[in-house]
Amino acid sequence: MAKSSDEEVTAWHEAGHAFVAVYLGGEVASVSIDPDWDDGPQRFGDTTIHWHAGRFTERELQMNAILVALGGPVVEMIHSGDPFHPAMVAEWSQDWKLAWQAAAFIGDQNRRMQFLEQTTVDLHQTLSQDNHWAAIGAIVDNLLAHETLEGDVVHEIVAEWT
Repeated sequence: MAKSSDEEVTAWHEAGHAFVAVYLGGEVASVSIDPDWDDGPQRFGDTTIHWHAGRFTERELQMNAILVALGGPVVEMIHSGDPFHPAMVAEWSQDWKLAWQAAAFIGDQNRRMQFLEQTTVDLHQTLSQDNHWAAIGAIVDNLLAHETLEGDVVHEIVAEWT
């Protein structure tokens, strides 16, 4: 059975979060395009990430949270070819909110916006690199085939390409 275009978009989005987390040294526990509809917010995809205690400074954890949050929207931008602003797409509002909150160490809101915009541009360049894009594509292919991936599978895919 062919996957819908919505499922494909969700797969690209979640693959972005997962790839960035692995790239930054996080541990992906799972990634899914068919998450449980539990008591939490309605969502079409879910990526669960753990950061090992003591391995990162507080500032590194804040930066990792920003980059992982923006990873999904940036991968969607690259995939679609559309240069959206992550703060202006309703489907990305939760990701933008997480990035905005993680960047609270920049008190001035104009400077914080500039910082997040530049971070988005930089992340776009990083994720567009051939080996990174191939790893993201491999995660997408596996998500579309299996709907949920355990973290070890994601880590193996990324290791193949990076």
